[in-house]
Amino acid sequence: MMKQISFFLTYVCLGLSLSLNVAAQTAVPVLQFKTSPAVAVFKPVLLDTMDVNRKAFEDKNLLQTSVDADVVRRSQSILTASADSVLTLPTVAHYTAQLLAFHVDADRYCKAELTVTATDMLEVYVNGTHEKTKETAEDSLQKAKKLTIPLTLEPRRYEVIIKRLATTDTIISALKAEIVPDKKDSLAQISVSTDPKRRIFINDILEGNRLQWGTLSPTGQYYIVSTRNLFAGGKHTVQNQEIRELKTNKLITRLPLELSPRWLRGKNQLIYSRKGKTDKDLVLLDIPSLKETVWVEDIAFDSYLVTPDAQTIIISRKEEIPEDKGDLKRVLAPNDRSGAFRGRNALYIYSPRDRTTRQILFGRAKIYVADISRDSQKALLMQYEEDYTKRPFSVNTLYELDLKTLQLDTLLRDAFMSGADYSPDRTEILLTGAAAAFNKLGENLQTEPISNDYDKQAYIYNLQTKQIEPITKNFNPSINDANWSVFDNNIYFRAEDKDCVHIYQYNPKTKIYTQPDLPEDIISSFQVSETQPIALFRGEKATNAYRLYSYDLKSKKSTLLEDPFNEQLNELTLSPVTPWNFMAQDGTTIEGRYLLPPNFDPAKKYPMIVYYYGGTSPTSRNFESSYPLQCYAALGYVVYTLNPSGATGYGQDFAARHVNAWGKRTADEIIEGTQKFAREHDFVDAAKIGCVGASYGGFMTQYLQTQTKLFAAAVSHAGISAISSYWGEGYWGVGYSGVASADSYPWNNPDLYVKQSPLFQADKINTPLLLLHGAVDTNVPIGESIQMYNALKVLGKEVELVTVKDENHGIAAYERRLEWNKTIYAWFARWLKDQPQWWEALYPER
Repeated sequence: MMKQISFFLTYVCLGLSLSLNVAAQTAVPVLQFKTSPAVAVFKPVLLDTMDVNRKAFEDKNLLQTSVDADVVRRSQSILTASADSVLTLPTVAHYTAQLLAFHVDADRYCKAELTVTATDMLEVYVNGTHEKTKETAEDSLQKAKKLTIPLTLEPRRYEVIIKRLATTDTIISALKAEIVPDKKDSLAQISVSTDPKRRIFINDILEGNRLQWGTLSPTGQYYIVSTRNLFAGGKHTVQNQEIRELKTNKLITRLPLELSPRWLRGKNQLIYSRKGKTDKDLVLLDIPSLKETVWVEDIAFDSYLVTPDAQTIIISRKEEIPEDKGDLKRVLAPNDRSGAFRGRNALYIYSPRDRTTRQILFGRAKIYVADISRDSQKALLMQYEEDYTKRPFSVNTLYELDLKTLQLDTLLRDAFMSGADYSPDRTEILLTGAAAAFNKLGENLQTEPISNDYDKQAYIYNLQTKQIEPITKNFNPSINDANWSVFDNNIYFRAEDKDCVHIYQYNPKTKIYTQPDLPEDIISSFQVSETQPIALFRGEKATNAYRLYSYDLKSKKSTLLEDPFNEQLNELTLSPVTPWNFMAQDGTTIEGRYLLPPNFDPAKKYPMIVYYYGGTSPTSRNFESSYPLQCYAALGYVVYTLNPSGATGYGQDFAARHVNAWGKRTADEIIEGTQKFAREHDFVDAAKIGCVGASYGGFMTQYLQTQTKLFAAAVSHAGISAISSYWGEGYWGVGYSGVASADSYPWNNPDLYVKQSPLFQADKINTPLLLLHGAVDTNVPIGESIQMYNALKVLGKEVELVTVKDENHGIAAYERRLEWNKTIYAWFARWLKDQPQWWEALYPER
């Protein structure tokens, strides 16, 4: 690893957090440069003395010679300047272009100047942007013109590339470069390096080549992989969709991006739709012959499902309850505000053989196809109906449809049932739903009165006996999704398992769970072949982005297939994730983990950021996140995250503590855990602890400040300030409160809605609070932040409100995500590092 250069502190390295009493930094010389091979440049043959602009050719025109920057990035050739910081370059016998490169890192937001003095003509680029050009050549540095480039540095890596043009007239080729911090930023620590390793920054979370998804062919011979590469700057994206052979990873073909291919059951055939003459065609693609056949021509549908025997297609066409005429609209139901309430799916059976279309059902009911049996005889339909007189404010009915006779049988009706899939032999049905489903058949509460409906359970329903067996009643992980494998008749669950998402294999005969040993902590998909002992899965963990693997069910071995982010990941210095648990006052073990800054020095004091959610989902060990903990650590913070009471994946009782709590117990555990962590780790500056959360976590941020003076800065994104207004106004308010405030309403439990609402305790808040909110948030309306902002302004407290244009509950657009994250970073720098410059640059006083 190349030595990093710093004028006063030679030990300053990537990611090092500096105490406030460091020495002021003056000029930082550039002593080492990566170099590309010299490229011979030739004058063009002059057919005329003037070009189209009536300008004569000059040597400086040769600066336009293009040299690929990746050549110098990959180069292992390093040139070192002399003791007086002068880099002497070889003279040449002909015109030559060459790239010189180095990196600049700053420990904080600051301003500086890059000066380059050289005898050769040259161009200077910073992060790929052309900054300055020198069009003259001199025979000594004393005579050479100095280029000065102003730099505005954030605490991340910057790349400087100098393209020099040496001419035959050159007597000496010399160059000197240095960086001079602005006088107001003299405490900023700037380092210069040729080391390829760098700190992670928010750009690395947004940019780069990422795995989107992968699907396995039913035979296990092929797979489709989709990737998306967002280039630096966010303006250029390359997407890819490929079919590959599993065993050899051989590329079979690339598919157009507009296609949404899916595998036909039991076959190495893909089906996809495309525009036909008057409507849509369904096309079959055989693998590996790549023979394409138009299977069905010109049928109208919005979505479709093909039966395993490929003799029948169930098509869905969207229908809408008509809108009112004019500018006035009568709201039909609470969900009608969201725009989805009026939509319906009309289901039809289409026969490719005789090209007939038959309507399956008639009416206004919302219904969808849950599954089609392996023998293609039956289909499971799930009907959804609103019922606002009792939680969960809807009820689901499961039907079985005979695909030959269209006879419809009612199987089950339950408000807490959510999904259904056939067993391979069609004798049983795998059901998913809350523990409260089927008269609380899956409930296993020991201490809590009401189960958490987001803690999902699984059941097996016997079609002959009509009996329902709760198979996850004593299983702590919370079910995300499930698949009953045709290959081995086992059920594969993808489940929240504490702060991970794991795969579990359940044998319905032995009733035994086993967990495959997979190399990732967060599994987002797991698909088993229909005919071979092979599976395909996608996963990530806190120190790498999503990867695609195959898994041999017999040998229990995983094989990496696709890792598109690997090259960029190898550039990054990431922090290891260390578990840290504590026992709360009531004896409950609260699990958490922490990250330390790169190049951590245990003798120093570091500010700390605490991240939580609290809204029932655990904070998981993922890399790709809206709140990337690795980025906080790279900025020089200790990062502590925990899963307090109420999180799913820790058992039913633990999850049930979320119900009718709204901060009770959860806040106490966050406070207790933070205090204990700081006491047990001397490197934490207990006076400089910040906290951040979003949505329910944003509510937790606001509520915490009413309960403690522990935090020196706080960030609430899309946070709820008044439970009653959120309950009535948010699109998800009534539904979410049906879980979080089960059977509690403003009229029968006003204490919950008032005493647990941060707004009604705003006078207790003394922590500098940043409120962030999407301007068109439909889940947690922006008024939740506005009313807290107004309250704290009236109280004369330190508060800022920043809204994000055109964004909903999450921030999606590239540029807005960058600025939104930088706003959080700048807020913490202001209050936890006593560095207000970044905040003042983003939001100057007006």
